[in-house]
Amino acid sequence: MPRLDVDIDYLGDQLKALLRIPSPSGFTDTITHAVVDELQRLGVEPEVTRRGAIRARLKGRAKDPSRALIAHLDTLGAQVKYLKPNGRLELVPIGSWSARFAEGARCTIFTEAGAYRGSILPLKASGHTYADEIDTQPTGWPYVEVRVDALVRDVPDLNRLGFHVGDVVAIDPETEFLENGFIVSRHLDDKAGVAILLATLKAVIDSGKKPAVDTWWIFSIAEEVGVGASAVLPHDVAAMVTIDNGTTAPGQASDEFGVTIAMADQTGPFDYHLTHELIRLARDNDIRHQRDVFRYYRSDSASAIEAGVDVRTALVTFGIDASHGYERIHMHALRSLAELMTAYVTSPIDIKRDAKPVGSIEGFPHQPIEPAEPDIEPGEQLPAEG
Repeated sequence: MPRLDVDIDYLGDQLKALLRIPSPSGFTDTITHAVVDELQRLGVEPEVTRRGAIRARLKGRAKDPSRALIAHLDTLGAQVKYLKPNGRLELVPIGSWSARFAEGARCTIFTEAGAYRGSILPLKASGHTYADEIDTQPTGWPYVEVRVDALVRDVPDLNRLGFHVGDVVAIDPETEFLENGFIVSRHLDDKAGVAILLATLKAVIDSGKKPAVDTWWIFSIAEEVGVGASAVLPHDVAAMVTIDNGTTAPGQASDEFGVTIAMADQTGPFDYHLTHELIRLARDNDIRHQRDVFRYYRSDSASAIEAGVDVRTALVTFGIDASHGYERIHMHALRSLAELMTAYVTSPIDIKRDAKPVGSIEGFPHQPIEPAEPDIEPGEQLPAEG
């Protein structure tokens, strides 16, 4: 099926709005309300789990085997580990990220008494006091602290204002949308994925086309801490495509332009047939794409498989520079991903037996094992180099 037109202005506006909402894992209620409101505005009535994960079904031309697209609402963040005698706060991270990227960040601390602003600073923050020690001190979470923007000099002051161990700390995104299409911000993982899902849904609804089968739009709330899709995936979903970030770095094939299709991550290969269906759709629709393998990476797909769900999974990504740090992406990748997802949602089902959880071998697919055709015939002269 041909890709559908995607409203890029809508995609960008949704991403800006999502980035303004603090949502570290464990503190996602506000963003759940915001996404539910937007889904209802688009004309879809979502379901919300006890903890706040969201799923919304768009009915297709057939019911089974249903599909799902998923992205996660939660981001990295921190929690208060200890109230320090100097009136500052020791932190532990929420999710896996380096304290090096926390140094100098502005943040909000959410207490039972209300929200306070602060800065995350290294223990030795003043060159006028510590001279070269500001450059030689270790890096790590025990070596940073939050300076609260309130009159606090000791633990009794912190107690008086309502600070407690376990308070959630949200890191400011510091977002910039540049005229050349680059977007620089924290928490693009995975709020860009959420914006892509919303733009895909809008494109399908605006087109008047029905998905090939019932298709679920799913928004998980604890991917950064390893839970992800395991607690929200409907039992009848046969294939799930995860939208998340791909790491652009030396030794990686990911790119900030086009779609990066993951072939494997640290949990192993993604489903062969679903992954190659997405590659074929990208090729047929002239969508720039590349393939990559991630060694130190897991996603909503991993959480579903590890939870024992028998579902075909794939991972499509927008290339992101400095992942889990001060990240950068390009709108070209977001648009490309949304276009690919519209083509996928409206494309026919390849493996029809997936409608049933188990069955006979009839209709079960094959993977290619025959020798490839030779590039040249025996005796044929090889072309000259260059």
